[in-house]
Amino acid sequence: MKAVLHILGLMVRDQRTAMIRGAALSVLVLLMGAALLGLSGWFITAAAAAGMAGAGRVFDVFRPSAMVRFLALGRTAARYGERLLTHDATLRALTSLRVRLLRGFAAQPWEALQTLRAAQVLNRITADVDALDGISLRLTLPLMAGVITHLTVMVVIGWLVDWWLAVILTAIFLVGAALVLVLGIRAATDPSRQAEEQAQILRSATVDLIQARRDLVVYGQLPCHLDQLTQTQVRRNDHLRQLDRIERRAGVSLSLTAGIAVAFAMTFGGLLAQSGLITPAAAAISVFAALALFETLIPLRRALSDTGRIVQAARRVTAVLPGRIPDDPAGPVPMGPLRLTGVTFRRAATAQPILSDFSLTVAAGETVALTGPSGVGKSTLLQIAAGLIAPDAGQVMVGDCPLPGLSQRGLRGVLTYVPQRAALVQGSIAENLRLADPKATAKQMRQALIACQLWHVVEPRGGLDLLLGPGGSGLSGGEGRRLVLARALLRCPAILLLDEPTEGVDSATAIRVMQGMRTHLPQTAILLAAHRPEERAAADREIHLTRS
Repeated sequence: MKAVLHILGLMVRDQRTAMIRGAALSVLVLLMGAALLGLSGWFITAAAAAGMAGAGRVFDVFRPSAMVRFLALGRTAARYGERLLTHDATLRALTSLRVRLLRGFAAQPWEALQTLRAAQVLNRITADVDALDGISLRLTLPLMAGVITHLTVMVVIGWLVDWWLAVILTAIFLVGAALVLVLGIRAATDPSRQAEEQAQILRSATVDLIQARRDLVVYGQLPCHLDQLTQTQVRRNDHLRQLDRIERRAGVSLSLTAGIAVAFAMTFGGLLAQSGLITPAAAAISVFAALALFETLIPLRRALSDTGRIVQAARRVTAVLPGRIPDDPAGPVPMGPLRLTGVTFRRAATAQPILSDFSLTVAAGETVALTGPSGVGKSTLLQIAAGLIAPDAGQVMVGDCPLPGLSQRGLRGVLTYVPQRAALVQGSIAENLRLADPKATAKQMRQALIACQLWHVVEPRGGLDLLLGPGGSGLSGGEGRRLVLARALLRCPAILLLDEPTEGVDSATAIRVMQGMRTHLPQTAILLAAHRPEERAAADREIHLTRS
């Protein structure tokens, strides 16, 4: 539960005022419900007793009936305000939590990020954060409000009726609810976790089915994939039925707890009234208040089925959340060439370094191509230059500023890196380009597309308004690559790092793309990993890397 408490602390700190107001209204709703039934019971019993004693004419019915109306209407208004405040505060807190979570993912090592599957990660984040709304709405607030309400009602019943009756009545409710909650959570945690895991598998498999449906049909694997989906749904349904049985048993146990409390209040209160220690109307207060207190137990039933997935989601989210989100001021933008001095780097699993005492300077307006066979460290060198991985030895500098001394915002303002795998999103061409510069004008976007030899392709199909499907579907591989390059040009970086920029592009177009990028960014220092002769021909000089 440590992870749950950590997430709860973040949510409360983010929305402290709204959470406190919502909790106060939650308690007020329960107290007004207990007061409404307690007063109604007293009113009915006292009016009947007055009528039997012949004092009906002098019995004041106006003030109690007015109070009953006030409590009924006030409880409705308080319930509306409580739902509005608690749900709004929870959703706002979860929005902040999503931002922290994405920053936590972004802070992970580059090697770890490369292994992530976008669909699975997004599905996991969405499901986990959605599950965490139960921490406040179904666990914390109902439990806290219920305990405070029981203690308050105990004091009122002790004052108006009898202290022993109040204490024992409260103990029946709290002990019974605690037993049901503890035993129910213990029984429901595993099936709740299993049901959530099967749901995640089902979502991921469904996404894979949709994305790969053509290949599955071509290779005759569609029936097998559908059978796997069906089996996953069957297993999930089994766990859900198990959860439903546990939830129904918990509901019966909670109803039995409330029934025992009401029976005790009726019996003990009746004995006190029979002995003349209290009036029958006072005894009715405890009975009807016990009936009202059953409302405090109702949320526990739902909490049981959600606890397992809430705890698992909290653990996964806590593992990714950064400990502290530091400020990242833009700072001064460094000017000058890109310098790598004495850079040495080795993978953790290899004793032999991939790069050893490597030095290079790329001046403004210069294009340098890194060549050599696969595996010699071209992509690794670009990642080191981009600040994504740290070298074991040596230094990377932009002008006179060491790379570790720059803020992320300042570094990304001067340097742009285009890896081999770059993402496009579902939406228009303009929306994909504005990921690089939200303020880019239509003219600027057209110029970038022209430089990358893509404008003549998309213009007849809608130009900047051309809609792409998931992952940029609607463009060929080479066209998607050129759109990524156009997006990089919009940043107008002082340093541009490119990993095989013209992959998937025909030879003639590749030559024009390389020329267009240099014309568009005449003063930019360009360092690229090059395999194709067209890329090497566009470079001012080549650096050939060999295996150490």
